[in-house]
Amino acid sequence: QVQLVESGGGLVQAGGSLRLSCADSGRTFSSYAMGWFRQAPGKEREFVSTISWKGGNTVYADSVKGRFTISRDNAKNAVYLQMNSLKPEDTAVYYCAADPTVVGFLKGYRYLEVWGQGTLVTVSS
Repeated sequence: QVQLVESGGGLVQAGGSLRLSCADSGRTFSSYAMGWFRQAPGKEREFVSTISWKGGNTVYADSVKGRFTISRDNAKNAVYLQMNSLKPEDTAVYYCAADPTVVGFLKGYRYLEVWGQGTLVTVSS
C-alpha cells in the first residue's frame, strides 16, 4: 500500500524557489506513476505535474511548464517538485498523489484515490 507524506512547503517571495518532496512509506512506490495537484482557496484542485514510474515520461500543466520540474528517486521512494520563478498565483496547498499510470493524473483529481495530506505553499508579491 502506498502512503504519501509531503514536505517542503512554506512562504517565499515572488520569483523565488521551493522544492517539495513526497515520501512513500509503502512498498509499491516504484510501480506507480506519481504526481502533484494543487488547490488554491476557493478553487478546485488542479493538475500540476506527473511522472511515470521509471521517470521517462513527464507531463506538466501549461501554467507551470518551464518553471517547475518533477523528478523521482525510486531508491528513496521519493518524488520531488522543484518550483522556480514562483508567482503569487502559485499559492495553494500542494498534494502528492499516486496512480498506476500517468494517464490517471490526466483524468482529473476525482479519478485518483491515493493522496498525501498536502503542504502549503504561499508566494508573496
